[in-house]
Amino acid sequence: MKVLLFLANGAEMIELSAFIDVFGWDRHYNNGNINIVTCGFSKEIKSTFNIPIRVDLLIEEVKTDDYNALAIPGGFADYGFYEEAYNEKFLNLIREFKNQDKPIASICVGALPIGKSGILKGKRGTTYHLMGGRRQKQLEEFRVKVENEPVIVEDNIITSWCPSTAVEVALKLLEMLRSRNDSDKIREIMGF
Repeated sequence: MKVLLFLANGAEMIELSAFIDVFGWDRHYNNGNINIVTCGFSKEIKSTFNIPIRVDLLIEEVKTDDYNALAIPGGFADYGFYEEAYNEKFLNLIREFKNQDKPIASICVGALPIGKSGILKGKRGTTYHLMGGRRQKQLEEFRVKVENEPVIVEDNIITSWCPSTAVEVALKLLEMLRSRNDSDKIREIMGF
């Protein structure tokens, strides 16, 4: 199995690393078979705070049939997150995963491109809730029923409200792809 981890410029390090760590622990301690494959609009992205990261694939090289799920960490506008996260190529990729009924997991403002894609219209979701709730208001503009909860699962779509939920989202995605027992084992041995 494979999870596609989309990395826009400005991707939040703690959020993207949660997916890598949880699935890495699962492979190491649970004999898990899920690999993370990164993609972006360029071979090297600049994450939040300008840390360079090389990605495995360019977005145009991605074939959704090759993946079991999509993971979307959030990021900072100041580092160019929305220019790429709102790009129509990425929004179409989100729609393709939804059309194939594959899980989509987002952390923090990673929910905003999901909302913009239209696949959460009329459904429950959440996003960054602090600093006056302006990001939740943006998600509402995409006609998402925003709930002030840390993690929401709706139709195989996971949304969450801030970086503190990163590991919980990754564990929930692991549960969806493998089992609750596998996810609980990793939660326990990682100390969560």
